[in-house]
Amino acid sequence: MTGFPQLNATHDRARRSWVEAANSGSDFPIQNLPLGVFHRSDGTPRGGVAIGDQVLDIKVALDAGLFSGDSKAAAEAAAGPSLNPLMALGNQAVSALRRRLSELLDRDNPERSGVQHVSGLLVPQSEAVMVLPVALGAFTDFMASIFHTERGGRLSRPDSPVPAAFKYMPIAYNSRASSVRLSGEPVTRPNGQYRLPSGEVQFGPSRWLDFEFELGAFVALGNRLGSPVPLSRAPDHLFGFCLLNDWSARDIQRWESQPLGPFLSKSLSTTISPWIVTAEAFAPFRAPAFKRADGDPAPLAYLSDPVDEAQGGLDLRMKAYLLTPKMRAAGRAPFRITDTNFKHMYWTFGQMLTHHTSNGCNLEPGDLLGSGTVSGPTDESRACIRELTVSGSEPLRLPDGEARAWLEDGDEVIFRARAERDGFVGVGLGECRGRVDPAPSWPKG
Repeated sequence: MTGFPQLNATHDRARRSWVEAANSGSDFPIQNLPLGVFHRSDGTPRGGVAIGDQVLDIKVALDAGLFSGDSKAAAEAAAGPSLNPLMALGNQAVSALRRRLSELLDRDNPERSGVQHVSGLLVPQSEAVMVLPVALGAFTDFMASIFHTERGGRLSRPDSPVPAAFKYMPIAYNSRASSVRLSGEPVTRPNGQYRLPSGEVQFGPSRWLDFEFELGAFVALGNRLGSPVPLSRAPDHLFGFCLLNDWSARDIQRWESQPLGPFLSKSLSTTISPWIVTAEAFAPFRAPAFKRADGDPAPLAYLSDPVDEAQGGLDLRMKAYLLTPKMRAAGRAPFRITDTNFKHMYWTFGQMLTHHTSNGCNLEPGDLLGSGTVSGPTDESRACIRELTVSGSEPLRLPDGEARAWLEDGDEVIFRARAERDGFVGVGLGECRGRVDPAPSWPKG
């Protein structure tokens, strides 16, 4: 398999699962089949597949003899405590696994009776404890939205809000893999150094805590050190996608970022959703790359490919919600604060990956790439607090009368996203959520 995954029988809108919850608007219909890692009461992590409100245990299916040939090799690679071995096999193996899973869960499958009665095959998602799906070696975060870049630049670089390099290459920095955490884990407000408007420099809890709504992509096949990946082959190196919250301490960031860029303002924590939607599951929702404004430079030759231009984008609607302690106590639902779409991104994930490897940098299976804040052109598509409040100067007004210039202790940020297109069954990524805990007291010597 080379290039973008193609449509096949697993995308058939008429296909339904014998897991009834998958057939009624779930994020996880039989056309999705995202992969993750979970454990049961015994605490042993193993690979699983989300279907409706259930998790299919790949190890149990293997032991029951439900896989053979290519799908068996892929299932063996996916059954352990991380998905890295499956990623290393490449997307052809992932496709074989997905095809067999779709057959096993199809309500019209002649094997249905035998499959349904395999003891322990399904675990309710409410009883499955999700863990990080990969052994994460590296995390690179990009800045690929021109709308996010321009809005931020108006505040910090009013004379040149969009850096000259932005329109020529996907800009990124190497972030911290060790502080990537799974959805649901709290985020501790960081202590840090920042400068007050008076010029005084202080150390203490960040006052300007923010979220950044991003899409994450996991690397499938790696590349050898010194061997770049051409854009035409980049899809072979992209395994699948998750939601990603790049928590950011804006006051610390503003002070520390000159001259080397963000450091402690970003490494405090990154939250990802537990399920990885494979590139093949998103095949019906590919979209053209972002149409550049007249006068913008065309991508340089190494970042230009007609197939990537036609299919490198993704039509994925992404929504962020805020739940405050007051709302939680009153039993109110989270309030939507962002409604954006990944198709607004100036650079594609293929271009990000190719540029990342263009100097010969080697990527490994399971490495994580963050898209950067997925902000679009409208006010409602602003995808971080800094944009929503114009850096705290125009507080966000909530329906219950509360206001937020920045995130406060106890606030919970929730991401959801869904891809839909006429003629296909929509798929989602589940939730990515995190609650802000107070900063710890500074330890005494």
